[in-house]
Amino acid sequence: MERHGGYTRGQGQAGVTTVREGSPGWARLALLALLGSILVPLVAAGLRSVLWALVGIAGLALAAVGVWWTLAHTGVVRAFGVALTVTAPVAVLALYATFGMLWPALLSLALWVLALTAARTASTRGRTASGQAVAEAPHAPWVLMNPRSGGGKVGRFHLVEKARAAGCRVVLLDGSQDVTELARRAVAEGADLLAVAGGDGTQALVAEVAAHHDLPFVVIPVGTRNHFALDLGLDRDDPTAALQALSDAVELRVDLGYAADRVFVNNASFGAYASVVADPAYRDAKAQTVLKALPGLLTDEDAPRLRLRAARTSAEGLQALLVSNNPYGRAVDAGHPGRRERLDSGQLGVVCVRVDNAAQAARLVRGPRSPGLIRLSAEEVVVEADTATLPVGIDGEHAALPTPVVCRSAPAALRVRVPRRRPGTRRRPGTSRASGAAADWPRVTRLALGPLLRQRHQARAGASGSDSGSGSGSGSGSER
Repeated sequence: MERHGGYTRGQGQAGVTTVREGSPGWARLALLALLGSILVPLVAAGLRSVLWALVGIAGLALAAVGVWWTLAHTGVVRAFGVALTVTAPVAVLALYATFGMLWPALLSLALWVLALTAARTASTRGRTASGQAVAEAPHAPWVLMNPRSGGGKVGRFHLVEKARAAGCRVVLLDGSQDVTELARRAVAEGADLLAVAGGDGTQALVAEVAAHHDLPFVVIPVGTRNHFALDLGLDRDDPTAALQALSDAVELRVDLGYAADRVFVNNASFGAYASVVADPAYRDAKAQTVLKALPGLLTDEDAPRLRLRAARTSAEGLQALLVSNNPYGRAVDAGHPGRRERLDSGQLGVVCVRVDNAAQAARLVRGPRSPGLIRLSAEEVVVEADTATLPVGIDGEHAALPTPVVCRSAPAALRVRVPRRRPGTRRRPGTSRASGAAADWPRVTRLALGPLLRQRHQARAGASGSDSGSGSGSGSGSER
């Protein structure tokens, strides 16, 4: 079997990845917008603009402290935290307005956002999965559908009827069946393709069976968020489009993540978020459950703390830890984990948070440079605690795993069939694929200035060649 562009390519499988370089035009726009975001406050306030920038940063830091007090405390302290979270940015804006700096500040911020967006677009290499179309349609495709996922998308889009019309055997999930056992039974009865119309948690369970038997797997996005479908480039607004993978398909090899013996296609979360998800009240009252549970999880002396070992990195005293199947393109939180630039790197992404007091919360405004935020990539991650078991959120589903929990990547373990034409494979500049990528400013600078420098170099080389040619010509003439 042969490797091409990160995907495994074998007989009848698609696996070539076309990589498009970033756009010099977007790179130049990014540099111009960045320069404008600096010049606007300098023109408006001169060197005092540095002071105004510090005022804005201080306001953000105070707001971060307010958020910490709101989440980590109760009673009067929580009330004061809510007030600080609101009043700190409002006070900064009032100061800007009083001294005539509001519009320059807003314009500078808008230019900074434009610079980041353009830089991310320029930094994105535009990976487009392509390759051979799958020659043979499956003879006995099997589809598991959860009628409750996504508020009833299976019924609204008439997926049962459309899947049966496409030749699929459809099984409806009523909530009491063992998903893994259903998939295994389907394989034993001759299914040569497994598909799921359900949430990411259900996708992971069936994907494990498909990977074990080396069968193709099809994702039909009917869940609430559909992160796996999003990163596969599927149309989340039209689940029926995924059924095209049964006839006009491209097959990709993607990684799976494991937390102990549990598979995940997106992520496994540990710590505060996983503990909150484990509370039965969370499903019906998310905000109230979070506010009630977090103070004890964040500040109580007996609150569980996590330890991490990954590659050459170790950390302890962690309150939250997220392990993802391939790294996310930007800092994440449990509810909005961003985008993954690829699903075939053979690496796990890791994001850890450690905040013990208001001062550390304030330093979170530094982003990736904050000591309270750790990001890394590794093939294997070990999560430890002083308890016998750990609550874990695996693709949004609660589980309790024995400590320590070893997370690992299974590279190219899953054969995923996707429609040949799908919206996520080719993206216009500025869309969500770019927004998920980090801004690589050195590369942006090279992209922006590279063509100009090359033209200048070619012009100099041409001039040098002309001078040399003239000299040679005159020398020949003299000899003659």
